[in-house]
Amino acid sequence: MNFSTHPDLIENVTFDEIALGQSARLLRTLTLADIQAFAAVSGDTNPAHLNSDYANDTLLQGVVAHGMWGGALISALLGTQFPGPGTIYQEQVLHFAKPVRVGDTLTVMVKVVSKNDLNKSVELDCQVLNQKGVRVLYGTARVLAPTKKVRLPRVNIPQIQLYDPQARFNELLALGKGLPAVRCAVVHPCDAGSLSGAMDSARYGLIVPVLIGPELRIRRVAEEAGIDLGDAQIVAVEHSHAAADMGAAMAARGEVEVLMKGALHTDELIKAVLARPELRTGRRMSHVFRFDIPLYAKPLLITDAALNIRPTLAEKMDIIQNAIDFARIMGVAVPKVAILSAVETVNANIPSTLDAAALCKMADRGQITGGVLDGPLAFDNAISAHAAQIKNIDSPVAGQADIMAVPDLESGNMLAKQLEYLAGASGSGLVLGARVPIALTSRADGPMNRVASSLLAQLAASSARRNPSNPIL
Repeated sequence: MNFSTHPDLIENVTFDEIALGQSARLLRTLTLADIQAFAAVSGDTNPAHLNSDYANDTLLQGVVAHGMWGGALISALLGTQFPGPGTIYQEQVLHFAKPVRVGDTLTVMVKVVSKNDLNKSVELDCQVLNQKGVRVLYGTARVLAPTKKVRLPRVNIPQIQLYDPQARFNELLALGKGLPAVRCAVVHPCDAGSLSGAMDSARYGLIVPVLIGPELRIRRVAEEAGIDLGDAQIVAVEHSHAAADMGAAMAARGEVEVLMKGALHTDELIKAVLARPELRTGRRMSHVFRFDIPLYAKPLLITDAALNIRPTLAEKMDIIQNAIDFARIMGVAVPKVAILSAVETVNANIPSTLDAAALCKMADRGQITGGVLDGPLAFDNAISAHAAQIKNIDSPVAGQADIMAVPDLESGNMLAKQLEYLAGASGSGLVLGARVPIALTSRADGPMNRVASSLLAQLAASSARRNPSNPIL
């Protein structure tokens, strides 16, 4: 059979060209992404295909492909190769003989067993074998074969990007497995979002919440939102300023290991922390976002997009060091830091490029340690090795950044919100550089984001507990 082998063209076989006994085949290896994509498109989310814990206890003893995935491969062969474009399905009979598992390589074969000259229909025997030669699927198909010869450009289909927020969330939670819950002052949790976030975090075993604020107001919010406070301690104070002062005081006395922002302005809480010399470390306090991004293969930290408005060179040094130390807590042995600007070359008219160059030299001289720095890098160079290659940038960071250090709060905040609202990223955040980590949440954060921020705080606090002389590491 002489099918077109040109990779950019698709050619059919007309009814008159088809002979009895003629056959065609294709090969396909099943991946977990195939199963997930088929479930997403079909809506068939049977746990036998998606939940290994459940599937292991079923008759088939493990995750298997949807039966109709194999049927779809037969359809693909008929519609694209033999007979190809112009083929119209009339009937398909399928028998499912054996399960198909991730990693199985299937050979899909169709063979002509009869032709009907009156209506130009063709009957084909269909067989699907796995890599061991075992028949997993078989049956017959009847189609109306094309009568007109066509040779067309191959259609480029959209690329499916699979992103499972719950799976990414579970991977993040796994980092805290085995760690004890940390005592956390939840400052002024007087709205449903912050209060439920704290109690959800407690249910996940991340924190032991100490709710600081007007007690009657906290209880009213809990009642109206259906939030179970359980036996959570409430420290009654009159207003948000008093709550911030109380939280900082408790942290300074070692009564709590984490602070969590509730329904108050960030400035109120940070001001209260700065007023306590016992909570200072000699480092500039800075905020780091952690994002899981559908189109990026690993978590990405962005700093500082929430605290330091226009940081100086010295302050940027602390901001980057804080982020490097935190990335190492998160399991990245040698974090790669992209120092962002509008361009990738040093330009005296763009101060952020000068800062980037200076920061890289500071890292060379040991003033910033634990990571690999490169900059200035434009966003595309930092995130895409291909973009860097086109611009002849030889960089150990390009396309592999673990941390993006932004020039200022404005650019960082816009980047963070674009990732969340345009790229579908899931974000969480933490303030570093004080004696205790501070979980900052936004009113727009969902429950998963708030719990994720608590997990970050738990990891940082647990690290500080192991290194009391240097709580940042």
